[in-house]
Amino acid sequence: MTAAPGPRLQNLWDDNRAKGMSEPEKLLYRSNLLGSDKRITNYGGGNTSAKVTETDPLTGQPVEVLWVKGSGGDVGSIKMDGFATLYMDKLRALKGVYKGVHMEDEMVGYLPHCTFNLNPRAASIDTPLHAYVPRAHVDHMHPDAIIAIAASKNSRELTQRIFGDEIGWLPWKRPGYELGLWLEKFCVENPEAKGVVLESHGLFTWDDDAKACYELTLATIQKAMDWFAAETAGKAVFGGAKHAALPADQRRAVAARLMPAIRGMISGLHPMVGHFDDQPAVLDFVNSVKLEPLAALGTSCPDHFLRTKIRPLVVGFDPGNPDLDATLAALKGEVEAYRDGYAAYYDRCKHPDSPPLRDPNAVVYLVPGVGMITFAKDKATARISGEFYVNAINVMRGADTVSEYCGLPEQEAFDIEYWLLEEAKLQRMPKPKSLAGRIALVTGGAGGIGSATADRMLREGACVLLADIDAEALDRTAQNLSGRHGRDVVRTVSMNVTKEEEVIAALAHAAAEFGGIDILVSNAGIASSAPVEQTTLELWNRNMDILSTGYFLVSRETFKVLRAQGMGGSVIFVASKNGLAASPNASAYCTAKAAEIHLARCLALEGAEAGIRVNVVNPDAVLRGSKIWSGEWLDQRASTYKTDKEGLEEMYRQRSMLKRSVFPEDIAEGVYFFASDLSSKSTGNILNVDAGNVQAFTR
Repeated sequence: MTAAPGPRLQNLWDDNRAKGMSEPEKLLYRSNLLGSDKRITNYGGGNTSAKVTETDPLTGQPVEVLWVKGSGGDVGSIKMDGFATLYMDKLRALKGVYKGVHMEDEMVGYLPHCTFNLNPRAASIDTPLHAYVPRAHVDHMHPDAIIAIAASKNSRELTQRIFGDEIGWLPWKRPGYELGLWLEKFCVENPEAKGVVLESHGLFTWDDDAKACYELTLATIQKAMDWFAAETAGKAVFGGAKHAALPADQRRAVAARLMPAIRGMISGLHPMVGHFDDQPAVLDFVNSVKLEPLAALGTSCPDHFLRTKIRPLVVGFDPGNPDLDATLAALKGEVEAYRDGYAAYYDRCKHPDSPPLRDPNAVVYLVPGVGMITFAKDKATARISGEFYVNAINVMRGADTVSEYCGLPEQEAFDIEYWLLEEAKLQRMPKPKSLAGRIALVTGGAGGIGSATADRMLREGACVLLADIDAEALDRTAQNLSGRHGRDVVRTVSMNVTKEEEVIAALAHAAAEFGGIDILVSNAGIASSAPVEQTTLELWNRNMDILSTGYFLVSRETFKVLRAQGMGGSVIFVASKNGLAASPNASAYCTAKAAEIHLARCLALEGAEAGIRVNVVNPDAVLRGSKIWSGEWLDQRASTYKTDKEGLEEMYRQRSMLKRSVFPEDIAEGVYFFASDLSSKSTGNILNVDAGNVQAFTR
């Protein structure tokens, strides 16, 4: 386990593309280029700005305007509307209002008074850090290589050694108005300097040209990377290896066992979603001699800290003697000890006006020999939190190899985490959607009902694992849903519900990808039509295998995960009107569907004490988008009712009491009802979505 140099940063600036751009457009271009490489800055981290001459909409006269990344934005994905715009003369006038550090937070309230052209984008707290640097273009980035310098015990000395007088150094100061004045003073006193390293924080660079500023930022970061590569070549990192990593499949299997258990322990306030990462940087750290002492120091950069909490939880797992049952037995005590430690940290550091104690559970869980697990309220945040901790690992790797790594002081960390301005930002967050933090498995996910159901749940904030036997259709469906809802929340698994090993693997996949499961939509289907004397044993068994045995296998494995979590859950069977009402020439199908419905009743009895609800949605004649209506079944049913394909849907519509067609989206609404808290007091129920069929009335 030794430090190794990575690929060099690429200069992606294209003069032909930039030609003809306005200064704000060049700012956007520069920002997106910088944010495209996580070695330059992490997601949501850093700021960029440009001071631009604009025409005042009131006077028609030219005025100087600061364009700066708005609050909560990400430079890699920002658009033009993501920048705040402020009059520079008004920003300078704020100096007359400022009376000292005691009113620093109040200065944020004055920023809206400086808004140019009624721009609704809120300015971030970092705005003064850009406004008062007397250069046209400013980049503030959080590169791992620079933060490794900034988080070293002798960071000032290292900065001077690597950059000379070209890049200066400032001691730790929480971002805000006062730090903006510090930067201005530094620039005035050091007019030849091209940037500054902020202790435990990051890098500022500046220039009067957009391209030159971009290239300076890259060159400064690359210089730090090159220095670390030379300085750490051949040296053991993190004190060397203490453990060996398990093989990849075993690492994932351990994560799949641990994640539902952890999820159940930490979802008391709201359901959490997990993310697993076993990339080489993570494995180097979790297998190292210095894992526990370095992890205890926490992160340094404020952006890292806000996403990953004061410190991670190191799970007591020994990959050399992998007793997973013993690890799971000890987990509850480890999680409780972390909560107690976090509460004690809050009590030590709180102020009279501090916000109340927040969720005391860890975000990051480090497992020797296995990797890193992160949990958050949604998948994207869990993934991004993991990315931030990888940044922190890279920082610790560099700082610990060339110096002594220093985490953010506890009180400073608390003052950022429980900053009243951060609390106000949290309070402005939109209300969670009804299925936020929930994880659903949808079998038959590539069909019309399955994909409509997945879409309905995704719209309500759930994560969805689509399972289907048709790999090509599954891929098309996943691409469609990911395009609308994002890649974080959609996963797929090829699964034959009649194959026990594939079902077990699918549930493990759900656990490793999302942390567990809350909702099972058992929807895999088949249909057959034949008079009883022409129904072969093979046809009979095929219906029973898929519609009865398959539903049993998926439910059994889902119950195991739901019980491991201890959070309750919802199981919904998509059955059929034919499970209640006999239909001619379909004895195998009708009987299998009746067995399916009765299985649901049995499971409702077994699951109730654990808060696991089991209900049934009964469709009828859902032709549009349904794969079972695209083959022989369509011809067979048309023949049974002595009509053609075109007349069959009209026949079903006229047969219904409401004289209406039933669509996949209608079934999805019924499934959503049972999946959501709207039906929190319902189990063992059957909901017919068939436009009315008197024969299928439940009795």
